[in-house]
Amino acid sequence: MDHDILALLGDVRSVAARPAFSIGEAGHSGLTAYRALRHDAFVARQGLFAGHDLDDHDTDPRTLVLVARDNHNTVLGGVRLGPATDGSDIGWWQGGRLVVAPGSPAGIGSALVRAACARAEAEGALRFEATVQTRTERMFTRLGWQRVRPVVVAGHDHVLMRWPIGRIAALARSTKAALGPLLQGLTGAPGFIGDDGVPLPGTDVVAACDAIIPSMVERDPEWAGWCSVLVNLNDLAAMGATPTGLLDALGARDASFAARVLSGLRKASEAYGVPVLGGHTQFGVPASLSVTALGRTADPVPGGGGKPGQRVWLTADLGGGWRPGYTGRQWDSTSSRRTPELRELLGSVAKARPPAAKDVSMAGIAGTLGMLAEASGCGAVLDVERVPRPRGASTGDWLTCFPGFAMLTTGAPAPAGSAVTADCGELVAGTGVTLRWPDGESTPAIDGGVTGLGNS
Repeated sequence: MDHDILALLGDVRSVAARPAFSIGEAGHSGLTAYRALRHDAFVARQGLFAGHDLDDHDTDPRTLVLVARDNHNTVLGGVRLGPATDGSDIGWWQGGRLVVAPGSPAGIGSALVRAACARAEAEGALRFEATVQTRTERMFTRLGWQRVRPVVVAGHDHVLMRWPIGRIAALARSTKAALGPLLQGLTGAPGFIGDDGVPLPGTDVVAACDAIIPSMVERDPEWAGWCSVLVNLNDLAAMGATPTGLLDALGARDASFAARVLSGLRKASEAYGVPVLGGHTQFGVPASLSVTALGRTADPVPGGGGKPGQRVWLTADLGGGWRPGYTGRQWDSTSSRRTPELRELLGSVAKARPPAAKDVSMAGIAGTLGMLAEASGCGAVLDVERVPRPRGASTGDWLTCFPGFAMLTTGAPAPAGSAVTADCGELVAGTGVTLRWPDGESTPAIDGGVTGLGNS
C-alpha cells in the first residue's frame, strides 16, 4: 500500500530506496509459510530430521516466530525464539530453526538474528542462546555472538552460541560507576564506605540523604514526594535504624506545583508514621527534591560486612504493580500498604541483625548485590531461578528495576510479614556478579566493582 502511494505521488527516490524485505511477527499465514521453509531446508534438503522438524517449542504458546517478507508479502525466511524452560519464564531464552529461502536477497539471515536478539531482550531475557550449524558459526560470531561449546543435534555437529546481554552491567555503569572517582576521600565513615546511610560519630544517630531525579519530580510530582520518603527510610532500614524524622529541600516553579510534591511527601510521612521536622522550599526555580532521614541504632548494620561463603538472602515485597508511566523501571508495592505493614518492612533488618545488608536501589537487585559484594571485598553469585519475583514482571525488568521494598542480606535472612524471603545466592572470592542458572551454567552480569569506592 505505502509503495503504491509513493509511486502515485511520483516519489521515485523513496520507492527505489525501499528495503527489499521487512521483519515482523509471523501471524497465521506467515507461520505456515515459515514451517514450510523449515521442512524444505531441514528435512527435504539437509536430511537433519526424518519426517518433520517440529518439536515441543512449536506448540509452546510462549514461542515467538519472526519472519522476513518481501515487498509482495512473500515469506523469505524466519526464526523462532522463546523461553528455554518449562513453567515460569526465568529469563533464559533460546533461538532456533533459522531458515532463509534459496535465492533470497543477501542479509536476511543476519537481520533475522539481530531482530531475535532485540526481541529476546525486550521480553526480559538475560540469557539468550542458539544451537547453530557449524557452517553458520562465522555469521553469528560476526554479529557479536560468543561460542560456548560444540554440541551434536540430530547426529550432526553444531555449536552452542550465546548472545551477550549487558543490561545489568549497563545499568550499573550508568547509575554507580562514576561514584568512586568523584567521592574518593570525601564521604564515608570507617566500616561504612558506600553505605546507604552514615552513623554520626559519637552518637547513635544514622543519617541518610537521597535526591529524586528532577525529570521525575516534574513529570509525577505526587509520586516523587512519596518516593523521597520511601527511598530514605529504606536506607535507614538497611542499617537497622529506627526512623525518627525527615528534612526536605524542595525547588518548584510556583506554590501550586510545590503543593503537589508536598502532598505526596505528606502522605508517605503519615503512612510510615515518620514526621517531617523541617526543611527548605524555594519558588521560581526548576523542579528539585531531596530528603534527609534521621534514625537511631546503637549498632548499625554495614553494607560491607559480608564474607565469601555467606549465603545471600532477598526479602522483597511482591505486592502492587508497575507505577503507571514507569513500567519495567519502578515497582510500587508501598503506596497501598498500611502503616503497620510498612513499619514491619522497615524493621526487618533491625530484627534479624545480619552481618551485611543493603536495600535495593536504582542499580537493581543484581547491581545492588554487586555493591554489597564490592564493599565486602568479594564477588557474588545470584541464582536467577530462586529470586522472588512478581508475576507481572519479567526477569530482566525485575533484576534491573527499583522494586519498592527489597532488602539484600548476607549470612541471615531478614523476613517481614508482607514480603517474600528467599535464599538466592552466595558471596564468593573474587569480584563482580555472576548469574547462575538451573542447568548449572553461569553468565557474567557485572565484571569487577560497581562503584569504585572499594572495601568498607
